[in-house]
Amino acid sequence: MAKLLVNLTSGKDNIDKATVAFVIANAGIAGGQEVAVFLSVEAVLLAKHGFADDIHVEGFKPIKELIETFVAGGGMVWVCPPCANVRAVTEDTLISGAVFAGGAKLVEFLSQGAGSVSY
Repeated sequence: MAKLLVNLTSGKDNIDKATVAFVIANAGIAGGQEVAVFLSVEAVLLAKHGFADDIHVEGFKPIKELIETFVAGGGMVWVCPPCANVRAVTEDTLISGAVFAGGAKLVEFLSQGAGSVSY
C-alpha cells in the first residue's frame, strides 16, 4: 500500500492551507493510500476539541467535516507533542482519532517510502 504524509503547520492563521491539507489527505484515503497528517506549530490546535468547529473556506466542506471524514476513512492524525504542549493541547482535549506522535514516528513513516506534501 502506498503511503502519504501531509505535513501541516497552519490552523486558523491560514485556513486555506489547513483546509487544502485535509482535502489532499482525504484524496489519498479515497485513492487507497495509508495517510497520516502531521500537525505541528499552529496546526496542533486543529486537534483540540471545538477549535475547528467554525473553520470553513468557501467552496470547500467545513474543516471539521474534512477531519472527521479523514479519520473515519482510516486516516491518522498525528500531533507534535512539544508544539501541543506550548499551546495547551493535552491528551484529554484531543479530538477522536488524534494521537501524539513525535519526530521518530514521522521519520519511520517517511523511511517506509511515504511521499509527502507540506502546507
